[in-house]
Amino acid sequence: MEFTRVGTEQIALLAAGTILWVVVPLVIAILWVKRKKEKVTTVLFGALTFFVFAIVLEKPIQNVLIFPTAMKLPEHAVSQFINARPVLWAFLVGLFPGVFEETGRLVIYKTVLKKEKNREVSISHGIGHGGFEVMFILGMTYASYIAYAFMINSGAFGEIVEQVRAAAPDQVDQVYAIADQLAFFSAGDLVINIVERVFAVMYHIGASILVFYACKEKKYFFLYPLAIVIHTLLDGLMGLNLAGVLTVSPWTMEGIAAIMGCGTFFGAYFLLYKKDTMITAEAKEVSV
Repeated sequence: MEFTRVGTEQIALLAAGTILWVVVPLVIAILWVKRKKEKVTTVLFGALTFFVFAIVLEKPIQNVLIFPTAMKLPEHAVSQFINARPVLWAFLVGLFPGVFEETGRLVIYKTVLKKEKNREVSISHGIGHGGFEVMFILGMTYASYIAYAFMINSGAFGEIVEQVRAAAPDQVDQVYAIADQLAFFSAGDLVINIVERVFAVMYHIGASILVFYACKEKKYFFLYPLAIVIHTLLDGLMGLNLAGVLTVSPWTMEGIAAIMGCGTFFGAYFLLYKKDTMITAEAKEVSV
């Protein structure tokens, strides 16, 4: 079993990406905390939100319902029904992170961050949530890709294929796809990932602002379900593209993500965060 050798350039790009996915989120968090004199724990609670609600809670439930073979479980009637309907599949792929992650923000704001009322908390939480997602998903993915690259070049990758074939035969094609992706990985692929993550983090910060104000004032509680709808729509469109219902280029999808990510961030920032700043300033003037 032979695979195309992964070149030095590809390995170097993967290494650069791995460093990027770990260092940049940490630098952004440190600069924000120092500049705004925010609590590091608030950023960490943002990271904890993603880990608990997206990784520990959401993924296992989603896998059992939609991707049982990922849990080494047999296909069942529900998963077969969902996977046979691409639009429903894409909707659920978007709905799960929408409900779990936005509810996670709500729970954290209502519990451990309940006493934190300053507006900066919303951005601190978003930086922690979005930054940790980058580190956990892309950082670990790129690091594993480097390991796969060396295994391919040494001839040991075939063992991985055979292990997957024995445990989950339907995922063998995905393993071959990874090998092909690594062999032809380019600077353009890295740039697409960077662009995608920039807008994803912008979304997470914007969503954290929305849910923060949903918890802060009862009249703004509608912002919590709004965040779920936006998150579901964003991930659902990605799902439609993966399912082949939409056939658009990666850059077109990034354009859609850019519009939604920027729209969520700037809308939340100027209509809520910035407005709250002006109200606070006016209140101080009155008190003086």
